[in-house]
Parts: sequence; C-alpha cells; structure tokens
Amino acid sequence: MEKSVYLWVILLWMCSIETVAYAQFANETREVTRKGTTAAEFLSIPVGARATGMGGAVTALTADVTAMYWNPAGLGLLTRSSVAAEHATWLAEINFNYAAAAFPTRYGTLGAAVTAMGTPDMRVTTVEDQEGTGETFDASSYAFTLSWGKSLTERFAFGASAKIITEQIWHSQARGLALDLGTVFVTPFRGIRLGASISNFGTKMEMAGDDLLVVADIDPVNRGNNESNRAYLKVDSYNLPLIMRIGLAGELVETEQVRVTIAVDVLSPNNSNQFANLGAEVGLLGDLVTVRAGYSELFLEDSIRSLSLGAGLRYDFSAVGIVMDYAYERQRYFNDVNRISMALLF
Repeated sequence: MEKSVYLWVILLWMCSIETVAYAQFANETREVTRKGTTAAEFLSIPVGARATGMGGAVTALTADVTAMYWNPAGLGLLTRSSVAAEHATWLAEINFNYAAAAFPTRYGTLGAAVTAMGTPDMRVTTVEDQEGTGETFDASSYAFTLSWGKSLTERFAFGASAKIITEQIWHSQARGLALDLGTVFVTPFRGIRLGASISNFGTKMEMAGDDLLVVADIDPVNRGNNESNRAYLKVDSYNLPLIMRIGLAGELVETEQVRVTIAVDVLSPNNSNQFANLGAEVGLLGDLVTVRAGYSELFLEDSIRSLSLGAGLRYDFSAVGIVMDYAYERQRYFNDVNRISMALLF
C-alpha cells in the first residue's frame, strides 16, 4: 500500500514538473522571432524617395519605374518612358543605389532595374593580427531585374518581374533567382485602388568560394597522419526574404490645384511578423510640388523603421519631364537615412 502511495506521489510530482517545463518552453517559443533568418536582406530595403516618404505604403499607388520593386503591375499604368536613379547612405555608411528604366509598348511596359549595395573597405583581422593583416575586404549585393506590366482592362493591371541576385564577401559569393508577381485593381468607388504583390519567390542562397577552404587534421589525437588535409566548410542555405503585400489607396481631395492621397499597406514577410505601413501625399499646384509623410512597421514589436517625411518637385518641359524627390527616414538603432532620387519622363 505504501509503495502505491509513493508511486502516485512520484507520478504527480513528475507531471507537475513536466507541466511547468512545458509552459516555460511554450513561453520561450512564442518569443522567438524570424528576424535574421533569410539571405539577401538588402531586398527588403525600400526603393524610391517617394515611396519611402510615404512609409512604403505604395503597393496600390506606384505608377513609375520603382513599381518593379513594390508591385510590377504598376508598370502597366505608365503612359511615358522613364529612367530613374536613387542614392542613399544606408546604415553603417553602406552605399545603396538603384537605377531603372521602363518603356511602354503595345504589348505592355518593359522595364529593367539594378539594385546595388556595398560596404566600404574593411581590414582583414585574425587572432594573431587583431589590428589587421594589411589586407582589406568588402561586401556587396546586387539584384538585376527584368519586368513587364500591362493593363489588361481599364481597371485591372498585371505585372511580373524576374531577378538574378548575388551577394559577395571577399572571395565567397551566393547566387539566387526570384520572381515577383503583382496586380492593381481600380474600383468603381471614387477611383480607390487595390493592389497586391508577392516579392522574392525563388531559390535558396548558399555561400560558396575559396574562403570556405580550410586546412584540417581529421585525427588530431594520433600523430603521424596527414595534418594538412584540405577541407571545405559546408554552410547552410537560406530562403530569400519573401514578402506578401496588400495595399489600398485613394484620394480624399482631388482638384486642379490640390490633391490629397492616403494609402495603407499590410505586409506579411517570412522573416518577421506581420505589420502595416501608412502614408499620405499632398500634391500642390497640379502636382508641381508634393509633400509626404508616412509611418512604417506599425504593430510590429521591436520595429526598426518609424516616421518618414518627404517632398518632391515635378516639372514638364515641352518633351521631357523632370521629377526630383527627397525622403527622410527615422531609424531606431542607427543613424537616420536620407534619400535622393531623380527621374526623367519622355
């Protein structure tokens, strides 16, 4: 009888320990985030000073060459050929550049873009030479994009992009391929637009190169074996930063002299929790001057981006139009980012 009582006491004690441990594990699991779990994170950096000034809430709004980044269906809304370039000093003095061109044809609008990010030269250090070996290295990331967009009806546009992605650090690099798809629908209610896109659906990326070659002793316990075997370090492969966007945009006020546009995007990335972007744009004097404001990563814990502001100037000559935009973006942990972009319309 006593043994039965002791057995039940032990079982109850073990069950209580298991319940507490499971609860603690569950709490810890819920706190785990997906940040830093994808390759080619530079593909998540916003493109375009106008879009940045609106907090990135442009999935249903972009009708310029930056649509190749946000929603390729926006190319189908272009009526003029355009070339554009952007420069920004990104976090930690990293250079970020974007250049694109788009040309409407009777088969739809064709576009091409290059996104480039690079670090300044850094010193090579080792355990023995912690002040530097005298060598330097850098890191760079590139995305080469070909896009097509077309208005299938007066209210519906579709677009797609194909990308070649490369990342390099010293003598090692990774490559990947990705596809973007997007749609824009103009509703009959006051011209409100609904946009949806999926970006960076593609292959995994894995680093490979001479930097992964090492000298290894496969049997360090015993002497007399070959201590200079050439070995190759096997590294993991990582998914691209897949992003799904749904956006809504429309005009609160629209006259010949004043236009007020508001937009909201909901994003679901695979390397973070879901969040929303909110933006507004005011066009004055027939969109000759525009001012913008936005807020990024709403409802996201430990968000990095927040408030953004911007302004733009657009002037049409007889055959060529010039668009200049500026954006300021507040960062939580690093220096704030300033962007300048310019476009020519012809």
